[in-house]
Amino acid sequence: MPCGRGYLRAMAFSSDEVERYARHLVLREVGGPGQARLKAARVLVIGAGGLGAPLIQYLAAAGIGTIGIVDDDTVSLSNLQRQVIHGTPDIGRPKVDSAVDAVARLNPHVRIEAHRMRITAENAVALAGEYDVVADGSDNFATRYAVSDACFHAKRPLVTAALGQFDGTLTTIRAHETGPDGRPNPTYRCLFPNPPPPGSVPACAEAGVLGALAGVMGSLMAMEVIRTVADFGEPLVGRLLMVDARSMRFETLGYGWDEANPLNGTGI
Repeated sequence: MPCGRGYLRAMAFSSDEVERYARHLVLREVGGPGQARLKAARVLVIGAGGLGAPLIQYLAAAGIGTIGIVDDDTVSLSNLQRQVIHGTPDIGRPKVDSAVDAVARLNPHVRIEAHRMRITAENAVALAGEYDVVADGSDNFATRYAVSDACFHAKRPLVTAALGQFDGTLTTIRAHETGPDGRPNPTYRCLFPNPPPPGSVPACAEAGVLGALAGVMGSLMAMEVIRTVADFGEPLVGRLLMVDARSMRFETLGYGWDEANPLNGTGI
């Protein structure tokens, strides 16, 4: 990500941008340099659904310069209980098209790159390599493994979250880097070595999901992406944030590098 001081000085803001981002610019942790990093950043969002909807909106509002959106689905009526980037008139439209229109209404300074496609192990590495940070809000383990592996090979930070009925999880993966102790950072496969057996985790349509929880987790994803890009705070590397909506309890579970993992383990 181009974030040298000369580059940041050269990236001027229009008067409209100065007013738009005024509440960021007065934050010591963000300020002009941090906002310039946001403007220069390219962030890839996997999924324009429950997690992706608030994530995309807050990234756009924050001034992320380019947002790529990957989704091959269309808007349905049952989506609207939680996928707040779409509206009733969007039913039947591709989600990427609806999201593009929503971002244009929110912030015309943001460029959207729409990828109406399903991400796979075959195309994920090349796509992730075109962006600075990847945020995965997909709803299935096959995509999560493909995206996390791709980010390792493309050497890109990954912010990944998942939703249950009344619970959610969030973590950041920087497996291409080493930690302060000199050991490799954990991979997604260190946290979840194997996907659950087919059929053991019911789909959202069968189990249901609390709509507002998607907004909470998607907003937390946006916070983590913004902190990563603007370079402040402590990222959730090696830490899994768990949210329980029934009890409104937030807990953090630490996890570490597994030397047996197939990406950066000792046996590769």
